[in-house]
Amino acid sequence: MTFFNEDEKPPLPAEQEISPPSAAEPGAADLVSAPPELPLAGDPISLAATVPRAAPSYGPSLPEDLRISWSWLHFVVFLFFGVVSFFLVQVSFMIYYAAPLRRLSNEKDFERFVMSKPVFAVGSMVLLYGLIFLFLYVSLSVLPGSPFWSTLGWRKLVRPVGGRPRSPWLFFFAGCALSLVVFLVTAKMQPPEDVPIEELFHYKNTAILFMAMAVLVAPLVEETVFRGYLYPLFAKTFGVAFGVISTGVLFGLMHGAQLGWTWGLVAVLIAVGVIFTFVRARTGSVFASFLLHLGYNSMIALFTILGTSGFSKMTPTR
Repeated sequence: MTFFNEDEKPPLPAEQEISPPSAAEPGAADLVSAPPELPLAGDPISLAATVPRAAPSYGPSLPEDLRISWSWLHFVVFLFFGVVSFFLVQVSFMIYYAAPLRRLSNEKDFERFVMSKPVFAVGSMVLLYGLIFLFLYVSLSVLPGSPFWSTLGWRKLVRPVGGRPRSPWLFFFAGCALSLVVFLVTAKMQPPEDVPIEELFHYKNTAILFMAMAVLVAPLVEETVFRGYLYPLFAKTFGVAFGVISTGVLFGLMHGAQLGWTWGLVAVLIAVGVIFTFVRARTGSVFASFLLHLGYNSMIALFTILGTSGFSKMTPTR
C-alpha cells in the first residue's frame, strides 16, 4: 500500500533524480554492483594486526631471532603492569578471604592459611600469568613486525646446516636429565624448614594444583616472557652473553621467594635459567627452551608423585 498512485507520485527534484550509469563511463557498473568492503574480519586485535604498517628496519648483521618490534619503553610499561597486577591480584584474594585472615596472629599463620587454600595459593599465580600473557598479546599484536608468536621466538626447530635434524624429544629429555642433575646437586643442601615451597606439600589439593600448573602453564608463560620477550631485548642492546646471563639471573630471582631466599637453591635455579636461555640463543627458538623447561618440570612432578605415593602421603604440618 502506498500513499500515492502510480500516476500521482510526485517527481523528484532535479538535484535528487538518479540516473543509471551509462555504459560509456568506465567502471560505472562496478560502482553500482560491488558492495563496499568491510575491514572487520575477526576480533579487534586481529583487525589492528592486519592494518598495513611500516615494519622496522634492521641491520644485516642482526640475527633473525633478535629482530623484535618492542623497545625499552614498552618494557617499562610491561614492568609497571606486572607490578600493579601482582598487587591487585594479591589484594583481591585477601579481600575475598578477609574474614578468616583477621583471625591470624602472625606471618607464619598467614602463610599456612594461604597454602591451605588452593585457589589462593595457585589460582592467584595462574591469574597473574594470564594477565601478563594478555598484556603481551594485546600490546605486541598491534606493533609493526612479525606475527605475535614468531616475533616472540616461537619458531620451528629447523635442521642445522650439515647436521642431524633437531628432534623435539631431544630437548624434552635433556630437560628431564637436567632435573636429575639438579636433584643430585641439591640433595646435600639443607634448606630451612619453613621454606614456602616445602610448606605447600603439607596440603594435598594445593600440591596437586601446583604440580599441574608447573607442567601445563608455567613453561609456556615463563618461556614466552623470559626467553621470548626479555632475552632478545637484552641481547639486542647489550650482546648475547649479557642477555643469556641476565635473563637467567632474573629467572632464578623470580623463584627466590618460593625457596625462602635460600641462596644455594637460588644459585642453582639461576644456573638452570642460564641453560634455558643458552639453548634458546643457540637454536634461535623459544620452542627449544620450552621443551627443556617442560621436561625439567615434568620430572619434578614425577618425583613428587612417587615421593608422596600419588599425593596420598603428604608431609604433616607442624
